Amino acid sequence: MEGITLQEHFATLEDPRVERTKHHQLVAIITIALCAVICGADTWVDVEEFGHAKRAWLETFLDLPNGIPSHDTFGRVFARLDPEQFQACFLSWVQAINAVLPVQQIAIDGKTARRSHERGTGKAAIQMVSAWASASHLVLAQRHVAEHSNEKTALPFLLAQLEMAGCIVSIDAMGCHAKIARQIKEQDGEYVLALKANQGTLYQDVVDLFADALTPQGADLLHDYHLTQDTGHGRVERRQYWTIADPEVIAYLNAKEAWSGLRSVGMVEAERRVGEQVTCERRYYVTSLAGDAQAFGNAVRSHWSIENGLHWVLDLAFEEDRSRMRKDHSQQNFVVLRHMALNLLKQEHTAKCGIKARRLKAGWNEDYLRKVLAA
Repeated sequence: MEGITLQEHFATLEDPRVERTKHHQLVAIITIALCAVICGADTWVDVEEFGHAKRAWLETFLDLPNGIPSHDTFGRVFARLDPEQFQACFLSWVQAINAVLPVQQIAIDGKTARRSHERGTGKAAIQMVSAWASASHLVLAQRHVAEHSNEKTALPFLLAQLEMAGCIVSIDAMGCHAKIARQIKEQDGEYVLALKANQGTLYQDVVDLFADALTPQGADLLHDYHLTQDTGHGRVERRQYWTIADPEVIAYLNAKEAWSGLRSVGMVEAERRVGEQVTCERRYYVTSLAGDAQAFGNAVRSHWSIENGLHWVLDLAFEEDRSRMRKDHSQQNFVVLRHMALNLLKQEHTAKCGIKARRLKAGWNEDYLRKVLAA
């Protein structure tokens, strides 16, 4: 269990139970829950059944004088655990893993656990904004979006948790605000922020700039160009990337709203062909990158790994969208457990199969589960 070091990183987590109800150590409850989620558990009943099935193995490294906690105990404890503290412990744990990894891109995006809402009480579905290391495939941190709020209000708190010196931080339109750009630069990062039409004159200014730059008369505005083309499964995807880094243009954009470190703006034109059907989309960005179109293109494409590597996997392999946990902080804290399990499964590379199959394999094979825990 040396790979997890839960005792070290979760030692500061406050136990929400009163003393007379503490029949099981908090670290044992968390460890059993994590192991169970790695092995395929998606509910507290699943977690309890895993504990009973693996009790002899669990007792090789956990003190379980009162046996395996009931599913009600797991549910009560995780419903009452302070989610801010639990996420802070997660952050400490993942930073210990990430400390040995190279500087890389951090993609930030939000996700909703769709069935976590409760119509009877009007409780909204749980929304989390996550930070994802695109190269190492690690969840670095997450932040719950408070009810009656939105993702952009959670962003400054999430960014403050991250060590981003030298990293490129990419965010979709929710993060396209001058104060977010300033915070990233103050934390020694670079940014690539997507623009959307609802962002007023800045979006239209950038659209007009590229419309002019792609005419023969405006070609001198263009700084750089890059093209990629991918084929497979009957489709052809062609992406063109342009950047404008003209100092006068940047000064013009900054005259309306000061963008800390703004060095260029970028446009992506994505064309997709499937048989005779052709679709085309243009997207626009502001960035602190110097204007290298290939570097800009790499950042844009890497950003979408959070969809494929995190959100899609959580829904397909962990069935997050089907989870109906609603009690107090249960869903928030279970999201963190999923993120921990996913990080460990992603870091184990001997099994040449998908995450869902790795979960099953960990449940069947204790030696493999130990490898996952030590990843």
